[in-house]
Amino acid sequence: MNFGVEIPFVHHLGFELVLFEGGHSQIDYLPKPEHLNSFSVTHGGALMTLLDVVMATAARSTRQEMGVVTIEMKTSFMQPARGKLSGKGRLMHSTATMAFTEGTVYDADGKACAHATGTFKYVKRLPVGSKEVNPLNFGISTD
Repeated sequence: MNFGVEIPFVHHLGFELVLFEGGHSQIDYLPKPEHLNSFSVTHGGALMTLLDVVMATAARSTRQEMGVVTIEMKTSFMQPARGKLSGKGRLMHSTATMAFTEGTVYDADGKACAHATGTFKYVKRLPVGSKEVNPLNFGISTD
């Protein structure tokens, strides 16, 4: 399954998009040794990236022609994340410009390891190279 855009960091981590429809998403992830922390469990930064992407994907699943940028994210780590992981995202509510989401990362035994809520802003997808693509201006032209 395809994310619809090339995301180099997501490709580097090896995320696999499994579900992308109707306000729901699922991304599977097998962390590599370089994605672990000093306790030999998945690094919190990798988990937060998985949560960010799975929530963004849930937000985009109902408006696939749009992009999203993260406005806010709150994450709770509940237990160490080991082995193959599965992130599941859900669009809780959306407006014309905003999406409110939640996501949970589960280990291979189905135990929740981390949970997050996130707020995203919908932005128009524009050709790469346009100054309107700059995420710092949230897709708003400065002309």
